[in-house]
Amino acid sequence: MLLGFALLYVGAVLFLNGLWLLGHVDDREIAIINIFSGVVTGSVAFYLAFGPSADAGSIKAAGLTLLFTFTYLWVAYNRFQNVDGRGLGWFSLFVAITVVPVAIDTLGNAATTWDVWFGLCWAAWAVLWFMFFLLLALRKPIAKVTGAVTAIEGVLTGWLPGYLLLDGVLA
Repeated sequence: MLLGFALLYVGAVLFLNGLWLLGHVDDREIAIINIFSGVVTGSVAFYLAFGPSADAGSIKAAGLTLLFTFTYLWVAYNRFQNVDGRGLGWFSLFVAITVVPVAIDTLGNAATTWDVWFGLCWAAWAVLWFMFFLLLALRKPIAKVTGAVTAIEGVLTGWLPGYLLLDGVLA
């Protein structure tokens, strides 16, 4: 249930960040969803890491979830400080490299349709974080395509699976 809860807000923040990159949301206004989603995913991560049923698997999940949390909080920080985002771009490369083996492992051990979907989500997020590296650290002119991919991934890798998990359709 916690995964669905976190993914619902991952979907919201990715969708809105995509709209922001496409010029449909104001630069400072986008900070609020990033802060809120960072708090939501951070709370889930801390519960997984330090809660009463914490184990190796939940601590790993917490560490991976914090990659999202930190990204969202950094986006919000950048909006308030009006910085160029290169640091976030380099962090995005670190995250992209980190989650590639997560995607491979998830897909390699997939036993259900949900497992395959989740593995594909990790692969999609690796691509997205790499696009943010190209956009922010290397200054490639890909803001529009990155915005479109971000919005689409928000729906397909966050909102939809998050909602389906919360609704009990996926287990």
